[in-house]
Amino acid sequence: MLDKKQRTKRAWQAFAGCIAAAGMLLSLPADAARPAGKIGEDWGNPAGEGCIACHASVSPGLYREWNNSQHGQVGVNCLDCHKAEADDKDGYMHNGQRISIIVTPKDCSRCHNTEFQEMDGSHHAHAGRILASLDNLLGEVVGGPAAVNAGCRQCHGAKVEIGDDGKPLPTTWPNTGIGRLNPDGSEGSCTACHGRHRFSRAQARTPDTCGKCHVGPDHPQIEVYNESKHGIIYRAQVDEMNLKSDKWVAGVDYTAAPTCATCHMSASPREGKTHNVGDRISWTLRPPVSQKINLVRLEDGQEFDVKEGGEIPKVGDEAKGSKVIEVVTWEQRRQKMKNVCSACHTSSVIEGHYNQFDNVVDLYNDKFAKPVAAIMGELKKAGYISKAPFDDEIEWTWWEIWHHEGRRARHGASMNGPDYTWWHGLYEVAKHTYFEWIPQMREAVHKKDGNEKFADEMLEKYFKPIEGHDWYFNGMSKESIDKVRKGFEERYGKGALK
Repeated sequence: MLDKKQRTKRAWQAFAGCIAAAGMLLSLPADAARPAGKIGEDWGNPAGEGCIACHASVSPGLYREWNNSQHGQVGVNCLDCHKAEADDKDGYMHNGQRISIIVTPKDCSRCHNTEFQEMDGSHHAHAGRILASLDNLLGEVVGGPAAVNAGCRQCHGAKVEIGDDGKPLPTTWPNTGIGRLNPDGSEGSCTACHGRHRFSRAQARTPDTCGKCHVGPDHPQIEVYNESKHGIIYRAQVDEMNLKSDKWVAGVDYTAAPTCATCHMSASPREGKTHNVGDRISWTLRPPVSQKINLVRLEDGQEFDVKEGGEIPKVGDEAKGSKVIEVVTWEQRRQKMKNVCSACHTSSVIEGHYNQFDNVVDLYNDKFAKPVAAIMGELKKAGYISKAPFDDEIEWTWWEIWHHEGRRARHGASMNGPDYTWWHGLYEVAKHTYFEWIPQMREAVHKKDGNEKFADEMLEKYFKPIEGHDWYFNGMSKESIDKVRKGFEERYGKGALK
């Protein structure tokens, strides 16, 4: 028999045990899915316990991030991700274990193969291929390698070089660029979106995660989103977004607003989730002239786009050294996006949005991009400007018209950002076309010929047939001015418009 003092002690011990157990349960994520397989064999390498014990004191911040993650709560430990094989060139011995600092998408595919396969052939995974682009040429030559390493490559990715000791060189590491070129031959970085060592789905679903790279004068998606009704409602009702949900189905798990992930990756009642951000994109808004794009998937896991009107291979055909296994037309890609929109919007809203979006892209293409691009080609062919990039002032102006202002207009229309569509977009496209690019064209021609006859011929051929340029050649029509005058005087009084 226990006396009263002993019984009281036992009761308090039991109570404390319950509190501790409850604390452990509360620390588990509500949506913590248990991995398949047997702990200690498929995951939860027992040797990794030594890593945990050491890092808990040596790098407590890193340890706590891991411990609070879903990985940590289900027993996936350091060695499961960082273990290196004998033939891994980025492996080295560390406290009795051969490890690698870099955890690549190929490493993650041991448990997340579906996500790896979806990501592997996508535009995100290929972002490191910017190394052979005009953007990179500008950075390397006009800027300098240091600017490229700490700037461009931190978003696009870089080839990580490994030293003789098996560790990445400081000139190329750290780097979590989305298209990082890894020592094992894989492309990409899962931690570009799922920051290590928490690997949070909630964090990856927030607009700010995408905004780390999709920001600035040439691709201001985060600024456009923040201006849009979607972005405004998201910030006002972020507590209702259920960002930690396992399923996270639009219209079911949350209804307040979409994020970037909602539209481009996540599930809706009529569309499954994907880690391929290009699946639902029907226009490409990056090049000088936008094109609708069809998607061709290959047996080797890669994919490529074929612009509207181009020759599309059939399933079973050989293409780019592999076999075609799927073709997704631009209409089908658009329908995928519409399926996501339909979780919260009616068909009239969806169709109206695409009508307005398409009209802006067509306006930009037909009125500005196509004629300017055609004249730039004529100037080079006739020798008025050189064929080398960026050594004539007019080339810089054209670059900013399509690469900055034109992209802003197109992205603004695609994501409901009116100010980016007009004032930061088409307004600047028009202003710089009429009052910078055309005078520079005249100057380039005059410098060689002593007159501007060729420039006049180019404008007559490519600009004058387009109705939208009529005001430039003939001035504002009386009807247009009178219409503005009437509205102006109604607001500010007679004679207000001089």
